[in-house]
Amino acid sequence: MPGVAPAATERTLLGVLGWPVAHSRSPAMQEAALRAAGLPGWRYLRLPVPPALLAETVAALGPAGFVGANATIPHKQAALEAADEASPLARRIGAANTLSFTPEGAVRADNTDAPGLIAALPASHAPAGRTALVLGAGGSARAAVCALLDAGAADVMVWNRTAARAQALCEALGGRPVLVPEPAELIVNCTSIGLDGDGRTFKALPVEADSWDAGTCVVDLVYRDGGTALLAAARARDATVVDGLEVLVAQGAESFERWTGQRAPRDTMREAVTSD
Repeated sequence: MPGVAPAATERTLLGVLGWPVAHSRSPAMQEAALRAAGLPGWRYLRLPVPPALLAETVAALGPAGFVGANATIPHKQAALEAADEASPLARRIGAANTLSFTPEGAVRADNTDAPGLIAALPASHAPAGRTALVLGAGGSARAAVCALLDAGAADVMVWNRTAARAQALCEALGGRPVLVPEPAELIVNCTSIGLDGDGRTFKALPVEADSWDAGTCVVDLVYRDGGTALLAAARARDATVVDGLEVLVAQGAESFERWTGQRAPRDTMREAVTSD
């Protein structure tokens, strides 16, 4: 829920913590949003931080003038641990992608990946009553499982290359670990497969594209120029696709509203990431 924006003359910095983080389009998206919202003095920065330095970096951001920061791979679970307090959703998921730094010096963790995923899905493929398959078992996958279950999905399968991680995720959050996924109406790729643009990596995912049709919705959290091989295969079979950029916009808008207290200019944010 949006709060009260801090005075622009006091604390005006935002950023994204990652390792690596050079590929992130969050700076272009959030900088465009800040301009559209009439906050020209604010800045959103890339913050490349190795895992071993995350905790001390998070502790230093508030005193350095930061209002908030996003956390991306591989920091989402560590970001939660580095916070002083956390939303119930972030604690349940066990991962945070949004940190807020209060004027009193506290670090608050939240998770906007879960509501962002649901917001990015088309109304024609709302999760309620549907079968779903989540690929991966990291922070993004944990958020996806929680989001789908909370939205009423009838069955949420979880596959991971390391089966024990899928098992642990389901024991903690719900869902059903699978070694060989069954057909599903909603498929959400939360792995990094496809990030490097090598179409052959699509074959590393345990999905049968031949079974997809117009009733299938495929979401790929990976985003890259030209799209991923996974989404190309889905489009070729008339499946509905949701690009990672759309999910990025949805979760980024949620973070923006928490930090600034203003409604996020989602159209402006979408234009910034698709034209970057």
